[in-house]
Amino acid sequence: MTTQRWIPVARYAAGVEADIAVARLESAGIVAVARGNDITGIFGPGFGGATARGVAVLVPTDAVDAAREILGTVG
Repeated sequence: MTTQRWIPVARYAAGVEADIAVARLESAGIVAVARGNDITGIFGPGFGGATARGVAVLVPTDAVDAAREILGTVG
């Protein structure tokens, strides 16, 4: 069994922005996750604004090109 490698395709300052990006990808049939060290936000849990380190959106390697096209990001 091989382990799927996940590649970051975008980074957002706010967790809510990353959640929207993940939803856009999922609606196109692409599995995506949002990951961040500080995903709770600078004002604590429940705050949807900016985080100290940002939030990355990751997809499997075979979906990188399609995800970047949907999100309008470049390498």
